Amino acid sequence: MAIESSFRIGGAEVAPGQRLTLNLPVANLYTNQPVNLPVQVIRGREPGPTLFVSAALHGDEIIGVEIIRRVLRMRLLEELRGTLLAVPVVNVLAFLHQSRYLPDRRDLNRSFPGSESGSLAARLAYLFIKEVVGRSDYGIDLHTGAAHRPNLPQLRADLGNRETLRLAKAFGAPLVLNSEPTAGTLREYTTKKGIPVLLYESAEALRFDETCIRIGVQGVLNVLSELEMVPRSILSPPRIVEPVVARGSTWARSPASGILRAQVALGDQVQAGQLLGIVGDPFGQEDVPVYAPLDGVVIGRLHLPLVHEGDALFHIARVESPELAAQAVDRLRAEAAIWEGHEPRIV
Repeated sequence: MAIESSFRIGGAEVAPGQRLTLNLPVANLYTNQPVNLPVQVIRGREPGPTLFVSAALHGDEIIGVEIIRRVLRMRLLEELRGTLLAVPVVNVLAFLHQSRYLPDRRDLNRSFPGSESGSLAARLAYLFIKEVVGRSDYGIDLHTGAAHRPNLPQLRADLGNRETLRLAKAFGAPLVLNSEPTAGTLREYTTKKGIPVLLYESAEALRFDETCIRIGVQGVLNVLSELEMVPRSILSPPRIVEPVVARGSTWARSPASGILRAQVALGDQVQAGQLLGIVGDPFGQEDVPVYAPLDGVVIGRLHLPLVHEGDALFHIARVESPELAAQAVDRLRAEAAIWEGHEPRIV
């Protein structure tokens, strides 16, 4: 693979060995202040693939911002081969408002591939595709659960793509969910285009979780290593957990309105018919049990105990061996606790 003399993005040229931060114009606010898409381009001196790493597609999903910040501080990037496109905050306006949505209440991750002359969400989606995704061979998109709904560290990907499966195993998350992408999402676009993209889900909106951050940082480094974009000898990564593949998932919903008393945690193995929680009224006069609809592993749950009938409470992944999945979760948590980092632990 021959490396080009320069890499063009947003009208700028980035030469081999150069590191440059660009602000790609999206639109102007009604105050005439510009809204930009910030992208850091790191070009290696040697040839290699182009990988994008993005976060905050939803403005309140901030854990990926910290993951990318830590990766960008790694000295091993001095040995980079190929090109890394880092976009820590894709949805800048939503990020500023600590919101999932843009000011017009549109969901950016339901607006792909976007259009050059559409809504603000469509224009931002179009710009991100044109300048970042369209120039990349691979991608990692970092997400979290919604507010009060933390996720177990997991990957979501199209495992029918062999390259995607290879990178998913290299990443090192305890569980990989093979799922059909939702219409209008970035992953739907990249799946149709055959671009191997991993979606990392962990923790919850507007919260940091040190273990999830460490797993995410190490996962990005593992993928860089797997793609031979950084020498393996530099990383010296810990033993990578063999992920358990889930072929589907379902939510256990609340059978009544009331106050939830959860009986299982993220990563727990559950069996069909097992008690997951109890929903009671504030006066203690009625208790309604919530049962597991299938055998599996809890990969998401509601933390807020105040629920309405029909609310999604426990997200359960369907796996062939729930016991192995639960062991993989425990093993990865233990390894993440002892990984040596370059940053102070967030508590």
